Amino acid sequence: MSDSKKTLDEYKRKPSDTKEIDASKKVRIGIIGTGWIADAHAASYLKMPDVTLVAGADLVPGKAEAFFKKHGVKNVKLYPSHKEMLDAEELDAVSVCTYNATHAECTIYALEKGVNVLLEKPMCVTLEEAVEIVRAEKKSGKIVSVGFQPRFNENMKLIKKMVEKGELGEIYYIQTGGGRRRGIPTPFGTSFIQKDTAGLGALGDIGCYSLDMVLNAIGYPKPLTVTGYKSDFFGKSPEYSNKPEYVDIFGVDDFAAAFVRLEGGIIIDFRIAWAMHPDTTGDTLIYGKKAALRIPSTDCWNGEVGGAMTLYHDVGGVQTETTIPILSTEHDLFDMKIRSFLDAVKDGGPSPVPTSQIIYNQAIIDGISKSAELGKEIEIVIPEI
Repeated sequence: MSDSKKTLDEYKRKPSDTKEIDASKKVRIGIIGTGWIADAHAASYLKMPDVTLVAGADLVPGKAEAFFKKHGVKNVKLYPSHKEMLDAEELDAVSVCTYNATHAECTIYALEKGVNVLLEKPMCVTLEEAVEIVRAEKKSGKIVSVGFQPRFNENMKLIKKMVEKGELGEIYYIQTGGGRRRGIPTPFGTSFIQKDTAGLGALGDIGCYSLDMVLNAIGYPKPLTVTGYKSDFFGKSPEYSNKPEYVDIFGVDDFAAAFVRLEGGIIIDFRIAWAMHPDTTGDTLIYGKKAALRIPSTDCWNGEVGGAMTLYHDVGGVQTETTIPILSTEHDLFDMKIRSFLDAVKDGGPSPVPTSQIIYNQAIIDGISKSAELGKEIEIVIPEI
């Protein structure tokens, strides 16, 4: 039996015991920002027997009230800002579901109030903001978990396990990314596409996911340099935009690409798209000195793999391809994200998706954006925290 087959068979054996939830110890939760992603947070929290939704905040008058009414949540306190909510309520944790440009502000204020944070992706907009979040987290003694639910997918776990077990040998090159032929997220209004609210386009929305898939698998080595490119041809074009009336206010990237150097001599060849003419930017390929792994792309980057993966390796001197069938994931990924965060809050950590890793993800995204604007390769410098 090959090593890869052993790894796959071993991985399929799931633990028989599951952690029992102590429903007598309620976690008091507030939700900051009640837009569409907050719906998934609320739905998951309401499934958890040890959660009480206590408060919500939104800048838009009446929005929070309508949100909690829709979810059937009563006796919840509503506030026009995150600061007023955090000043008035005794909370154990909050979900930060605001637009990208306010992620840092809301997270840092919550930490200063001694409140744990489940922070939706992307972590923020700039590396400088990410540094301030990590500093606030360390000072507070609380935890921040960043919203990368694809990590809980069984296929993503298998990719990481294969790398950790040495199935591929030493990793030296990765091709990754993803995207959509037409998928600029304007059905949810303009907060995704305006510079002052989103800060980032496809880079932040789905680029952070594809980067996390491979960076998490290889242990999140530190990024060193990046050469980045970004464009907005589709978002700015009345011919291709799915909302022509938004063309004049479109202020972010709808396509980005980069060449990233990491510690350990690893290279990432990356591209991501909200809109393009081809149906894919290509499959993800992880090159190792012992073997390589192909991870099929998806139509819309959503935390899944696009089909059976392929391991390219030599067996007895013969070039061989081993098909790795799709593994099913027993629970909803979003529910698993919420549950892992709640367990960390109740047990005192560690964070399921720690900022110590995601700051590297943010550094790459920020580096791509800055390199594209400067038109040259830049060094990624992350301050000591």
